[in-house]
Amino acid sequence: MARPVFGRVRPSEEAASPRVTHLDRDRALVEDARRDPARFDALYRRYLAQVYSYAFYELGDHHEAEDATERTFVAALTNLDRFEERAKPADGEGASTFRVWLFRIARNVVANHRRGRRRHPQASLDAAALVADPLDVEGRAAVRDEAAAAWRAVGRLPADRRRALVLRFVDEMSTAEIAGVLGRSEGAVRVLIHRALRTVARDLSRADARQ
Repeated sequence: MARPVFGRVRPSEEAASPRVTHLDRDRALVEDARRDPARFDALYRRYLAQVYSYAFYELGDHHEAEDATERTFVAALTNLDRFEERAKPADGEGASTFRVWLFRIARNVVANHRRGRRRHPQASLDAAALVADPLDVEGRAAVRDEAAAAWRAVGRLPADRRRALVLRFVDEMSTAEIAGVLGRSEGAVRVLIHRALRTVARDLSRADARQ
């Protein structure tokens, strides 16, 4: 039986017409930053932790994640005039296409980091578990061991399944947002997440059986 180690998820959005509307919750902040680049700081503070978490789960190294995060925001600020708001009703109430655009940049930055490596690093998924639960209250050791086992299973997933889980359960993105980041349909994202969770649950069950 799968354990609830991935955090809370927002309710699924109801299907709606693909008609383009203006729902982007970050529109005012984006417009401010376009008028005055110093105002970009508000967007930076809003999404810093999310981008860093994504980069860390992808790269498994705090220093590389910090570098990737910095590069992501520099690229976003530099190219802000190219951003086009295209939110749809299916994206849900208070959607942010800016966030999707920002995570596309992060995905490309992470991919460049990976290509620049001479070998694949040995990521510490125990550390990843701590990022997922930074407060770590009573029962800390047992919870950490359980979470680490789960994230080791996540680390063995194919790349797109792993990214889909991280975006869904760490960054709490909707399936519509994940589809925008990964360049896939919402249906394909749901399949990725479903198959990934089944694989993780199976790995955890096998580990329990061995104990």
